[in-house]
Amino acid sequence: MDPTDLAFAGAAEQARLLAAGTVTAPALLDLYLDRIARLDPQLRAYRVVLADSARREAAAAQARLDAGERSPLLGVPIAIKDDVDVAGEVTTYGTDAYGPVKADDAEVVRRLRAAGAVIVGKTNVPEMMLWSFTETLTFGATRNPWDTNRTPGGSSGGSGAAVAAGLAPMALGSDGMGSIRIPSTWCGLFGIKPQRDRVPLAPHDGAWNGLSVNGPLARTVEDAALFLDVTSTTPAPEGSFVAAAARAPGRLRIALSTKVPPTLTARVGRAQRAAVDDAGKLLRDLGHQVVTRDPDYPVGAVYGQLMPRYFRGAYDDVQTLPRKERLEKRTRAFARIGGLISDHRMVAIRRAETELAQRVLSIFDDVDVLITPGTASGPSRIGAYQRRGAVATLALVAQRVPFQAMFNATGQPAAVVPWGLDEDGLPTSIQIVGRPFDEATLLSLAAQIEKARPWAQRRPPES
Repeated sequence: MDPTDLAFAGAAEQARLLAAGTVTAPALLDLYLDRIARLDPQLRAYRVVLADSARREAAAAQARLDAGERSPLLGVPIAIKDDVDVAGEVTTYGTDAYGPVKADDAEVVRRLRAAGAVIVGKTNVPEMMLWSFTETLTFGATRNPWDTNRTPGGSSGGSGAAVAAGLAPMALGSDGMGSIRIPSTWCGLFGIKPQRDRVPLAPHDGAWNGLSVNGPLARTVEDAALFLDVTSTTPAPEGSFVAAAARAPGRLRIALSTKVPPTLTARVGRAQRAAVDDAGKLLRDLGHQVVTRDPDYPVGAVYGQLMPRYFRGAYDDVQTLPRKERLEKRTRAFARIGGLISDHRMVAIRRAETELAQRVLSIFDDVDVLITPGTASGPSRIGAYQRRGAVATLALVAQRVPFQAMFNATGQPAAVVPWGLDEDGLPTSIQIVGRPFDEATLLSLAAQIEKARPWAQRRPPES
């Protein structure tokens, strides 16, 4: 296989090639290390590349393969977002205020290793994972492989850039306000925010007051399903997530909506609206019942639920750092706001989540899946938010990404499916949202769309 084709083959296909002996684990790792050395000085997808330990892991994986052992990800390189602990490394959270080297892997990393994955490096994030762009004073700007003058998104921006540029076949991300789905959209990837508590967060359980989850940024639906199979804390549907992705979804009832949740203000771009319209046409052609219907978004949800949990989550995270004085001024201001939200107030907010979820989920009394735009517009230019304060930055970025955070508050699964390119040649997506614990339907539908209009062959111009 051509080396570039192999780099973009995706985790599931690479696992098959490794098991068949078509490629060896050390050779596959070296392919990525060579690409990282060539492309990452400009992209800055990785905060650190773990070349030495990855080579040891790849050699051990190959010995296991040669002995006839088979595991789902045996020998496949995986990138880890730098808010997740890897034993022997620091977890920086995108800041110079970070603490000591971690003694143990996070549980999700332990599960990936148990499945045979080779940990190739840790990917860049915005400071304290706060933003939908990945730029810090400490580690610089991570750039979008589709246009290096633009951000790949955030906060899993390094993970998105790495997979999009063929610097990893799949990457771990986290999503507290859209942080998997935003970079997946702007980097042309399939990304899924699983059901809350589906993928372990330990040792950071309850991160951002229940908003945050771990999940994959991947080239294909099968890759993401494989990730869920090896990391899920709860039983998979009817055998496995990979099996669910391979099944036809049947005739679904699907709602289309471009409504921006109140009280956010955003102008949904022409390419983003067209993606939803085109998806509706395709899904009708595939036999689904498609209607236009908006969820019942409570007017007070953004400022009564989302923002307090977000701000207080940042405050709580900052309290764990040993050198808080090294945080950027904007981050310190963000955390100060979070510190104004009392424990008593947070208890009341979490109790009110049930009512919020009931209202948002009421649309699923009549439909199986909700579709929205992935984002309202394309990615910002590098440096667009320099010298802006916390509140001003938040107001500006929210205009681009209004469709994600509501489903962090409800906890239900949501994914983004790559669609086309906008007028600037940058990727767009649609977001598909399912009932609680129903990743299976989302994977099945996304795989059907992937078969009807494949995206995995699309690559950034300098790949």
